[in-house]
Amino acid sequence: MSKRIAVVSNTAWSLYNFRLNLMKELQLKGYDVVAVAPFDEYKEKITFEYFDIKMNNQGTNIIEDFFLFWRFVRLYKKIKPDVILQFTIKPNIYGTIAANFLNIPCINNIAGLGTLFIRENWLSKIVKLLYKFSQQFAKKIFFQNRDDAELFSKIIKQDKCDILPGSGVNLEKFSPRKKETSEFSFLLMARLLWDKGVGEYIEATREVQKKYPDIKFKIIGWLDVDNPSAVSKTQMNKWINEGVVEYLGAKDDVRDYIANSDCVVLPSYYREGVPKSLLESASMARPIITTDSIGCREVVDINVNGFLCKPRSVDDLVDKMKKMILLSSLEREEMGKNGRKKMINEFDEKKVIGKYLIAIKKVIIEK
Repeated sequence: MSKRIAVVSNTAWSLYNFRLNLMKELQLKGYDVVAVAPFDEYKEKITFEYFDIKMNNQGTNIIEDFFLFWRFVRLYKKIKPDVILQFTIKPNIYGTIAANFLNIPCINNIAGLGTLFIRENWLSKIVKLLYKFSQQFAKKIFFQNRDDAELFSKIIKQDKCDILPGSGVNLEKFSPRKKETSEFSFLLMARLLWDKGVGEYIEATREVQKKYPDIKFKIIGWLDVDNPSAVSKTQMNKWINEGVVEYLGAKDDVRDYIANSDCVVLPSYYREGVPKSLLESASMARPIITTDSIGCREVVDINVNGFLCKPRSVDDLVDKMKKMILLSSLEREEMGKNGRKKMINEFDEKKVIGKYLIAIKKVIIEK
């Protein structure tokens, strides 16, 4: 009988965009794979058996989270998985406690720490305590960058930890393409949160446009997401009406937009894992400008496949944008090729999946 693997996240969107290839590979290896996440429109795109769980991703109510723990207990008892793979904060914490309650082994992925860990406050302290308590029950914990692994080294036994190259990138899907437009354009792709540096990007575009009025500045991403740092549709419309940026909407397939950009920019100071948008862009041989901050700096070798700027510094972002504009097309092309090589050598999605296969096999043997 096939071993059952439950893959758990806080949205169907994240399962579809970040975990689908892992789920497919597990199925090819003979595992019975089921998906667990709150229902959203992406549920219909996931062909695996799917289980809904009610979850307030941004909620901080301890009573509400206590009921979430019991929902995980009831659901895991119903599904009867042999191993649980968990992603995002609440599954990592409450799903792990529930799995331990039922004596089901779990493997967690701490894929960046987000807004909570940017500022030191009472909430971040509580979350750290919850992580410390819950992660003692996990059989394996994957981190996406060394900074996060270092932060948790004081509260988690290191013999169960490992570092992944982010979520990896599908090198075949995100392969180099020729640019089909003649205009020079920068592109920002992200969940549109202020902490992702959207405001800095807008301020920088205003400055760059003073000297280079023909340069285009574009944005792809979700507006009004369930996050206190979300950029609103009203704000985006003000920028559009001002003529400072072109908003392309939210896209499931971003390859055409990456291919027709000259440089992808992410001035994030959000506590990233490793931004998927940067991996996909580099894999398509586009140079990168991002911040010298946790999760982002892993993608860029300075002056080789892109530039790093200081977090929250509009002036430094402007400087790096102008520097990119002043490069010749051949120099930018060379940067793009270097980025592609870096993705092949360091961030191939197959490496991530391979580590999961090894970890799952070990957990099942030890069960």
